[in-house]
Amino acid sequence: MAVQHSLQVIDGRCDDDGSPPRTGTAWTCAAHIITAVIGSGVLSLAWGVAQLGWVAGPACMLCFALVTYVSASLLSDCYRCQDAEKGPRNRSYMDAVRFYLGKKQTWACGSLQYLSLYGCSVAYIITTATSIRAILKANCYHAHGHDAPCSFDGSYYMLMFGGVQLLLSSIPDFHDMAWLSVLAAVMSFSYAFIGLGLGLSNTISNGVIKGSITGVPMKTPLAKVWRVSQAIGDIAFAYPYSLILLEIQVIRPLLSSILSF
Repeated sequence: MAVQHSLQVIDGRCDDDGSPPRTGTAWTCAAHIITAVIGSGVLSLAWGVAQLGWVAGPACMLCFALVTYVSASLLSDCYRCQDAEKGPRNRSYMDAVRFYLGKKQTWACGSLQYLSLYGCSVAYIITTATSIRAILKANCYHAHGHDAPCSFDGSYYMLMFGGVQLLLSSIPDFHDMAWLSVLAAVMSFSYAFIGLGLGLSNTISNGVIKGSITGVPMKTPLAKVWRVSQAIGDIAFAYPYSLILLEIQVIRPLLSSILSF
């Protein structure tokens, strides 16, 4: 059996722990990392920092970045069981919880993970509908002027985006398509450059860097609290990396060396 297992490892039919072989490359691994780190949440970072101010805004970003880094480092240490070099791989977050904490904790931690993924999915649907409405409003203002009553309902776009997601999720082995990872990485870079370009264009057109220590003023303290809470949520939404880290590590062992460095 040992000889047969070694031959299977050599000819690529399974990994060194007896699991199905990983077929990813360094490029697909980098694409998945970029996609997870640079999501559509970066588009709202400028708005979030504007609400929190020049002190609390960057501090909040650094705080969430630190939490994400610590979580990623801990999950990276949980990738292999028993032995850090040759132990069996935990190919998902729930596998790692099951091995280290037991079956009872798996239900609790797994429920929180799926609840978090559900929340991210809802946030993406809302973000998509908001983005589509913003494009339509911008086109309407350019065509009819800024005094035109340009208003659009986002419910239709939410349903449309949700339907597309259901359709794509039914495609077999959709997550194994290499071109999809590359396309997602390109889109992630596009998000970042769009946000950077819009910020620079507004700053150049205004002729001055706007903002304040306390952020955008509001009419009432309750409105300010709501804006601050929304800004913190938007910044947290831009750091979803640790949710799918173990699943990315299965694709390529390169991620382990990156985190170790």
